[in-house]
Amino acid sequence: MFGLGPHYGFIFASYAIVAFVLAGMIVWIAWDGRTQRRLLAELEAQGVTRRSKRHGSASADPDAVFSGSDK
Repeated sequence: MFGLGPHYGFIFASYAIVAFVLAGMIVWIAWDGRTQRRLLAELEAQGVTRRSKRHGSASADPDAVFSGSDK
């Protein structure tokens, strides 16, 4: 079959398993992304905001992440 020799069954099964696992991971990531967006919307509805929105982004002051003795 397709010039794969006597091991075509193993090769086909391997590719099928990998395709199944990748499809499962894509579905899982999409589902988790929707869940995280829903949870974030619930927190924002309660008035909880991200720290980066309250105090500006961390990239504005790169030294802000260090305490005095860590420099």
